[in-house]
Amino acid sequence: MSSSNGFAVLRHRNFAFYLSARILGTLAVQMQNVAVGWQVYSMTHNLFYLGMIGLAQFAPFLLLILPAGHVADRYNRRNIVTACLATQWLVGVLLLAFAHSGMAIVWPVFAVLVLFGSARAFMGPATQAMLVNLVPQQDLSKAVALSSSSFHVAVILGPTLGGLLYIHGPIAVYAIAAALLLVATVLMAITKAPPQASNREPATWHSVLEGLRFVMSRPIVLGAISLDLFAVLFGGATALLPALAHDVLHVGPTGLGLLRTAPGAGAALCSIALAFFPITRRVGAWMFGGVAVFGVGTVVLGTTTTFTIALACLLLMGAGDMISVYVRHLLVQFETPDAIRGRVSAVNSVFIGASNELGEFESGVTAGWMGLSRAIVFGGAATLVVTGAWIKLFPVLAKMDRFPHHEKELAQQAK
Repeated sequence: MSSSNGFAVLRHRNFAFYLSARILGTLAVQMQNVAVGWQVYSMTHNLFYLGMIGLAQFAPFLLLILPAGHVADRYNRRNIVTACLATQWLVGVLLLAFAHSGMAIVWPVFAVLVLFGSARAFMGPATQAMLVNLVPQQDLSKAVALSSSSFHVAVILGPTLGGLLYIHGPIAVYAIAAALLLVATVLMAITKAPPQASNREPATWHSVLEGLRFVMSRPIVLGAISLDLFAVLFGGATALLPALAHDVLHVGPTGLGLLRTAPGAGAALCSIALAFFPITRRVGAWMFGGVAVFGVGTVVLGTTTTFTIALACLLLMGAGDMISVYVRHLLVQFETPDAIRGRVSAVNSVFIGASNELGEFESGVTAGWMGLSRAIVFGGAATLVVTGAWIKLFPVLAKMDRFPHHEKELAQQAK
């Protein structure tokens, strides 16, 4: 394949196996998410419990993520990801067992999601930090874009398959998801461990918090990841989609699957474009613009009662979020030394996890307080307010023209 081809990075064997395992694992988890959300809401018809799905995953994640970053810098990241995929497979098997038993209570589901959140805490930093070691630096931008686009392809297919399979009941969804997770675990296990800078510093609070100190010392990195935290924290409408599908749009689990698919579809289309036409100029403006688009889409989503308009809004939200994710990921990877990349990725994962799972909990609580549609509109408006505030708080990020490593390359060429 030509080196200018966005798919040329697949010639790197380690990256190809890593990508395959990530796609299958994500596909399985997305299928499970649809089944869990619909099953819990069907059993309880309680918006608060939809928020609890996010909290059950976020609470252990928050407690474990910083130590997990230290683990990712001290031990082989491939082995960590393999073990986490195996744990997620166990979660799938337990969900399958619960569905097969016909239980009518929801707390066992929340307990299993705590285990899932624990595995995700260790998997996140290792997965993010591992990618940069799988390809040469000149191929990293394309690898990030292709990894993101492939991830969102799985995000597209997973909810759709989950919704279609749920017609046959949750057992079908959980059984296939468990099988996919098993294959993902095997693929990651047979991947050759990539070289990485090893850190043998003992696990003290000083070493564990090294990633946080690094982020706080870099305004560009801090501004990028904190923008995602606060913007998506308020715009976490995804958790409310089961209720939106059931009570407002009046569609079943298949319709819910399509709604859950739409953000991934928008993100995938956007990331495929980025693989061939990467952002090189007006980096800061692109990032803030993506978050603003996400906020506008959320506001419109909360006001519509039409299924097709809701799909379009979610598609737009996914595309806007993808631009922000792409810029943030490259900023973090290029600015971070490999020896502490796991710990910095852990801090990044805290912000991302808080914006997603904690955002889902916030949405559930807010919806229970002010109503479903008003809660979604409020979240989108808050996202737009945060975007404007961060432009003022981090002007160096908002005015950034090129990525820092491009600036260094241009300076060296000028000499």
